[in-house]
Parts: sequence; C-alpha cells; structure tokens
Amino acid sequence: MNTLLGGAGATTSSPGRSMPDQLGETLAIRGGRPLSGRVEVKGAKNLATKAMVAALLGHGTSVLRDVPEISDVNVVRSLLEVHGVTVTEGDEAGSLVFDPSGAVSAHFEEIDAHAGASRIPILFCGPLLHLLGQAFIPDLGGCRIGDRPINFHLDALRHFGAVVEKLPSGIRLSAPDGLRGADISLPYPSVGATEQVLLTAVRAKGVTELRNAAIEPEIMDLIAVLQKMGAIISYEPNRVILIEGVDHLEGYDHRCIFDRNEAASWACAALATDGDIFVGGAKQQEMLTFLNVFRKVGGAFDVREDGIRFRRGGTLKPVVVETDVHPGFMTDWQQPLIVALTQADGESIVHETVYENRFGFTQALNKMGADIVVHPHGLDRGPRRVPRRELEQAAVINGPTPLHGAEIVVPDLRGGYSHVIAALAAQGESLVSNVGIIQRGYEKLFSKLDVLGADFDVVR
Repeated sequence: MNTLLGGAGATTSSPGRSMPDQLGETLAIRGGRPLSGRVEVKGAKNLATKAMVAALLGHGTSVLRDVPEISDVNVVRSLLEVHGVTVTEGDEAGSLVFDPSGAVSAHFEEIDAHAGASRIPILFCGPLLHLLGQAFIPDLGGCRIGDRPINFHLDALRHFGAVVEKLPSGIRLSAPDGLRGADISLPYPSVGATEQVLLTAVRAKGVTELRNAAIEPEIMDLIAVLQKMGAIISYEPNRVILIEGVDHLEGYDHRCIFDRNEAASWACAALATDGDIFVGGAKQQEMLTFLNVFRKVGGAFDVREDGIRFRRGGTLKPVVVETDVHPGFMTDWQQPLIVALTQADGESIVHETVYENRFGFTQALNKMGADIVVHPHGLDRGPRRVPRRELEQAAVINGPTPLHGAEIVVPDLRGGYSHVIAALAAQGESLVSNVGIIQRGYEKLFSKLDVLGADFDVVR
C-alpha cells in the first residue's frame, strides 16, 4: 500500500489508491518485487527548458507542447515571468503559451531567488542581450557531478561582442555595440555551450560558424524550433553548424522531442528489478546506442509505433561501456545502468569520460551490498573507442551481488533515480532521503512507480 504520511492533498493515480504528484523529502521503499506496467514519457527536459528560453527571441506568442511537469520547467517559467514574459496554459494538456511582448530587465536578486539550484540562467544571456542589451547571471547551481565550468559560455558570448563583468553577486553582461556573428570552435562538444551559441547567433549580425558543436537529438530539436521562428541554420559534416543571423524572428508552435533519458531510466529499472515496462512515447532512432548496450547486457525490447517494451531476456551479462557525447552512450544513462549491472554475471566496466565526478552515487550501492570499485583516474585496461580524457573515471562492477535495504541520501538527479531503483530491487526496506532533487527531471515519478507496482510510502 502506497500512502502519503503526514499530509493531505493526494491525487488519484489508480483505482482505490491515492498518490501525491509532488515529491516529499524521504521515501520508505520495500523492494524485491518486479516493476511491471506502462508509463508515458513526455517532452525532454533538455529540450523543453531551452525552447522556453527561445520564446524570448520571437515577436509574437510561442506554443510549446508535451512540456513535462518537472521543477526545472517551473524554474524557467518563473525566470521568464520575472523578465516580463506572460506564460499561460495552452489549448491541450501539457502545453504552454509564451508572450514576450512585455519583456523587461530583472533585478539580480529576483533572478537568484527564482533560479534556485538551476544553471539555466546562463542560457538567457543571448536572448536578453538582443532584447534588452544586458543580462545578469547569479551564482549557478546544478547537480554536483563535476566542475561544469561556464567558461565555454562566457568565451562564446565574448566572441559575439558581449562585455563580461564579474561581480560579487554574479556576472553582468552587456552589448553596447550589439552582437555580431562569430567564428567559434568549442574545445569540447558541450551541449550547453552549443545551445548558447544557437540562441545568440540567430539574431546576431552576420554569419556564425560553430565548430566541434554538440549534435544531440535535443540540439537538433532546438534547431527545428529556431527554424520555425525564422532562423537560418544549417548543419555541416564534422560537427559544424552555420547560423545566418536575421533581424526578426516570430513565435513558434512545437511539440517537444521525447525524453530519452527518462525512457532509458525505466528500461534499466526493468533490468534491475526483473520487470516488464512499456515506455509509451519512446522512439527507437534516438535510442539506438542505448538499445545496443541494453541488448548486450541481456535485455530484450520490442519496438512499437507508440513506444518500446523493455524486459530481461535471460541472465544479465557484463559489459564494457564508455560514455561519450552523441552519438555515443550518454553519461545520463550510465547511472541507472550500473544498478542493473550489479546483477550481471561477471565484471563490468563503465568509463565515464564526460564528467569528472559522476560515480559518487555508487557509495550508496556498495552500502546496499554491491561490489563497485571506482578508479578516480580512469583505467587503461582493454581497447578503447572513446579517446581518454584527463578528467575521466572508471567504475568496475562485479556481480551478481544481492542488494539489501539501507538508508540513502540522494546526491543528484540521475544518481537519485538510480538509488530509488536500487532500493526497489533490494530485499528489505530502504529509506531514501533528499528525493526532491529527482523532481528536476522525472515527471510524476511517484504516480508512475505506483502504476508499476512499487511498494513505498512518502514520508514528509
């Protein structure tokens, strides 16, 4: 029986059961049962929030559809409203309408108060510099998974002609002479820096050539949004994107690409709990790399028109995985996969090449009975396809190891989800605290777990 302890306000998620849609502070999870059923994934967090920022660039209203109900979306909505953008509900569930006609500059204290732990304010810079001639970035938060410096963003903005002034409260930017096209080569194909260049270059005077750009599906979807608005953007071979600046952009009407991170997370949950989960809205093309690894591990999947069914296909087998930028294996996929790999028969290795501190979550898995050794400077063992990076780490997972309940503190978004799935796969009861972080990227998590048959309570 799943109940909300210590408060009212639950909503119905299935007949005879009441479930909260919001996240509490602690979950009491009783594991050991497979997760089975159907869940739906909506728009990608990594597209929806960026498309919302893009609405600032348009003359006229924009409509974004399949927007997920997550805290990151709420943060961006609040930041847009602080800057004078009117945000209303659209004509269908999960749609938002943006009217930027009243956009104004906001005081840094307002921006800081609404940004919370999000790093999204950095992407407001280009649109606000075009619209108002100035922008402000408070101290940035985000998940503690590595340094994640904003130097790529600031260097790109300087190339466009922005003046960057560092203050005790944050960073102030101005563009006294306007922004102009630039020739930019990223030292690493950063998703955030690529988004920054796109959102800035579309209204800059002249042509911008971006080399070593990120090409994730969410980036391509953002390009589609901007093209609908009137932008001229072409993708060249070898990670080169050309943007011809235009004087005027209109609003857009766009349906978000599905969230492939959430889809992969549910797939790994099926593996870890020996369950059977149909992920409605998942698409094969954007998940090709994940599906290959999923099959190698011993998972089985059925691709259908309306989604993908994930389950075990037999005994789980060890694999060697190297995270990389698209079209490689996403760094966001390795954390839930590692939970499943604790049940694989043999030694698995995960090389993390994107972030330098993304294995902290494995400490809790070891506390639950897993056998995971983290090598903070990486491993040279075996052939490699992804070039080694100075910051990379490696995790060696030996299995299968039975998992048992434990008290766990959620460290970050993907690690937090992985802790929840580990607790659901473990025997006994676990207390998982600080689960509010998971709300940043997983829509209606509790309701979905309830539908899949999870046994848990929400403790305030």
